[in-house]
Amino acid sequence: MNEFLKKELSGWKLWESAWLVIATISITAITIILGEDLLGLVAAVTGIICVILAGKGKLLTYFFAIIHIIAYAFICYNAKYYSLLMLNVLYYLPMQFYGFYVWNKNMNPKTNEVYKKSLSIRDTIILLAVVFGMTIAYGIILQILNGNLPFVDALGTVISVIALIISIRMYTEQWLLWIIVNVINVFLWIQSFLNGSGTVAILAMCVIYLINSVLMYFKWRNEAIAN
Repeated sequence: MNEFLKKELSGWKLWESAWLVIATISITAITIILGEDLLGLVAAVTGIICVILAGKGKLLTYFFAIIHIIAYAFICYNAKYYSLLMLNVLYYLPMQFYGFYVWNKNMNPKTNEVYKKSLSIRDTIILLAVVFGMTIAYGIILQILNGNLPFVDALGTVISVIALIISIRMYTEQWLLWIIVNVINVFLWIQSFLNGSGTVAILAMCVIYLINSVLMYFKWRNEAIAN
């Protein structure tokens, strides 16, 4: 365990450490000042730590992800975002164990971070076609279930499913997908907050997610090129 933690804490650049501290303190302060409940605090803080660790390519991201997913699922249930609820419970949660297994076998011993690579143009085109088709199909299902903003919700869900897969496979393009997902989630939680069923902590978390996905795209792109 000590050796594992030593590797996880090694290799951090100044801007990466600063971003982790600033983002975590910011979301904690926002949550406490606005009087959000403990569930919102736990989901927001663990979520922020998780995505920054993922951007850094550290295995510890999966431990924080499990805690975040459980807390976030309860919040999605209360907001009646059933697509996000199913996504977290039925997909995100079990995939964390698979992700840990894959990343653990693909760690760069020089950096103590996961290896990073990029999709080919052919694979990118296929990816876009799959996203379009699955979004239409799932949006129709959510519309039948009378979900809130079914096609917007479906787009966010479909991209999230695919983004997690290519994240586990260590592709840089995951961050472009996460940018889209985070823009959609910011929109969804603004709507939820205005309707009185959302929390400011989760909205702030999604905004920080968006900033993080932009930062980590450039980090992964540069490191994938270097590899």
